[in-house]
Amino acid sequence: MWDSRLRFSWLFCVGVAMAAPVAAEDEVSPAVQRQLDALARENAELRRTVQDLAGEVRQAREDVQARAVPGSDAPLLSAGGGRLQLLDLSLNVLAAAGWSEADDEQLELLQGGGHDPRRRGFTLQQAELSLLGAVDPYFLGEAHLIYFLDPEGESRFEIEEAFATTTSLPFGLHERGFQLELGHFFTEFGRINPQHPHQWDWQDQPVVLSRFFGEDGLRAPGLRLGWLLPVPWYSELHLGAQNANGETMLSFLASDEAFEERAIGGRPFGDVDVRSPKDLLYLARWVNGADLSETVSAQLGVSWVTGPNASGRDGRTHVFGGDLVVKWRPLQTDRGWPFVTFQTEVVGRRYDADGFALCLDQEDCDANTIGVDNEVLEDWGFYSQLLYGFRRNWAAGFRVEHAGGSGQNFDLDTTLETGDASFLSADTDPFRDERTRISPLLVFHPSEFSRLRLQANYDWTKSPELQDGLSVWAGIEFMLGAHAAHRY
Repeated sequence: MWDSRLRFSWLFCVGVAMAAPVAAEDEVSPAVQRQLDALARENAELRRTVQDLAGEVRQAREDVQARAVPGSDAPLLSAGGGRLQLLDLSLNVLAAAGWSEADDEQLELLQGGGHDPRRRGFTLQQAELSLLGAVDPYFLGEAHLIYFLDPEGESRFEIEEAFATTTSLPFGLHERGFQLELGHFFTEFGRINPQHPHQWDWQDQPVVLSRFFGEDGLRAPGLRLGWLLPVPWYSELHLGAQNANGETMLSFLASDEAFEERAIGGRPFGDVDVRSPKDLLYLARWVNGADLSETVSAQLGVSWVTGPNASGRDGRTHVFGGDLVVKWRPLQTDRGWPFVTFQTEVVGRRYDADGFALCLDQEDCDANTIGVDNEVLEDWGFYSQLLYGFRRNWAAGFRVEHAGGSGQNFDLDTTLETGDASFLSADTDPFRDERTRISPLLVFHPSEFSRLRLQANYDWTKSPELQDGLSVWAGIEFMLGAHAAHRY
């Protein structure tokens, strides 16, 4: 449109300059007439363009007004009245199909994530309904509701996250880089834990995260303070406090249902109540990012969470982690392709298991009770993955993982039989044994709203309950509605 305006102005000036002497002589030459006719056509075309643009603006204004919040006379976006109401609604569906050399019972142990493909045949990993919007000039609201089928085929509904984020704070704190998050949310630990499954590059959760944070990731009600540090590069500090109990707090106070499936170190569940602020979970995370060149960027983070655990009043857990992501993208791309992304996380857990007294005979506990000493259980693991977008809409990747543990597991069955405290190696526990996995991946994006993936896993394990073997999963993802921006 601007080219047409410039061209119109130039032709107008030329026309006036040529027409002035002609008008004085009161006659028009054929050449001048052709210039005037061309000028008239340009003017008419410009008028039509302006009218079309004005119509589009009117239609856009009508569409915005039509999307007003139900039950309110205010428009969807109203800046003058101090009221801001915006809502993005989306549905994201993940499904997979595949086969494994392991049977379904073993697959539930091999594929430890709640949204992993965990059965031969078909799996509905999740259907996630997301609502994001501006509550008012002070808060943004976000909620994620999910439905999926567990390995037994039972329907599961969960509120995965529901929280508010501040957009304004008193005393100019927001302008100084501070932001609060309040509600029920994923703990800001590492790279993958804060992400939803549809944001993962691979179809399943890394082994080490499934072991430390359980099926559904580390999340709970609480608050988190973020501070964008006043330095020349991107640097952000996160400090948070959350409840330490519940099935999503496996390494901490957990729940009796969580311990029934995954008792850490074989220890019995101790229902530890919250008596003081020290019985909450606390988070610290520091992340830094920079452009290493015109085509390469990187982000490095360190994380730490600490809180009480379910082994007893004196039990405590510390989880440490470091993560790195490096991205390469050339200056000229075809809608984002080609690209290369390298990502890795190293995570360690120190589980200080409290000592306890075990009654061997409920009818006479005083005479038949043994003491089990405290134990320090140390576990660690990592994953590293490389994803290469080799041509538009296509990518290929490779991931390698390893996890292991030290410190003995308590053997309740043998203890009850012999009357003496008995222990087993960590390798006898499918959630603490030494395990290695490799996972090649092929991805096709028909569009930004759908994705097809083919992934193979090969596991080497020392647990007697598991066997080495190959699993192959084909997955589909599609989304309806607004497409929220993903984190770096």
